[in-house]
Amino acid sequence: MSSVLSSSEISTTSAPAKSVNWTREPLLHFILIGAVLFGVDSLIAGQADDPNRIELDQQVDAEAQQAFEAARGRKPDAAELKALRQVWLDNEVLYREGVALGLDKGDKSIRERVIFKALSMVDNNTKRPAFDDKVVREWFEKNRARYDIPQRFNFQEAVLSGEVSEATVRSFVSALNSGNTPEVQAGLRVFTDRPHANIVDSYGEEFATALESSPVGEWRALQTKGGWRAMRLEAVVPAEAADFERLRGVVTQDWTDTVMSEQRSAAVGALAKKYTIVIDGVKQ
Repeated sequence: MSSVLSSSEISTTSAPAKSVNWTREPLLHFILIGAVLFGVDSLIAGQADDPNRIELDQQVDAEAQQAFEAARGRKPDAAELKALRQVWLDNEVLYREGVALGLDKGDKSIRERVIFKALSMVDNNTKRPAFDDKVVREWFEKNRARYDIPQRFNFQEAVLSGEVSEATVRSFVSALNSGNTPEVQAGLRVFTDRPHANIVDSYGEEFATALESSPVGEWRALQTKGGWRAMRLEAVVPAEAADFERLRGVVTQDWTDTVMSEQRSAAVGALAKKYTIVIDGVKQ
């Protein structure tokens, strides 16, 4: 292989074993997603005639989708877009409440600070409920997917230079598996501990299924959403069940964050009832 895959071009890429669903992370539910999603000042100005009316339309969606795609390299799915809308609405309610309470004094041009001040007032009225080991253990079991380490895959990709056709990749792979020296030069990329969801995000579902069912140690020509690739599965790492005792502290903190976030959301939801919410022209 050394005559074909240059060591100077080898790169190693690893990924966390646990894939995080950002829409479920309580600390991201409010202002921490960033100003780019919530700084649509033109919308606020356009609704100034009726401070109790909040409109969410395609312009907000476009801003949210653009920011999401810039951060994650893909468009949000329906569930993620719904979550983005809810975040925007919650922040808009907090902003309106902050302005109504005069919390914008000295901060009129800094929207996020006003939201933060209003959210801090909401937080002052939230309190973690009493809990015991049984409560946290039950929550852990219901959310075990957050802690279990899924099956992972180690694999390599021979990166061919220039435009690559299916025939070129198949010929290259055939030469590698037969021990011959291919005419095409290539670099080598090494991936370790990639869970199924991560592979799907990078290459597509069809590719992930084909790679994961490939014989270990054999080069194969596989089609991805970005074209044909020469890939070799190196190893399959078994899934690991999470140990509650080892993660007790982490789980307790996650449970706390979730409960407090639910209380925060409920409080903001109660505030939102005083507003007329209009989404895409439809009163909610």
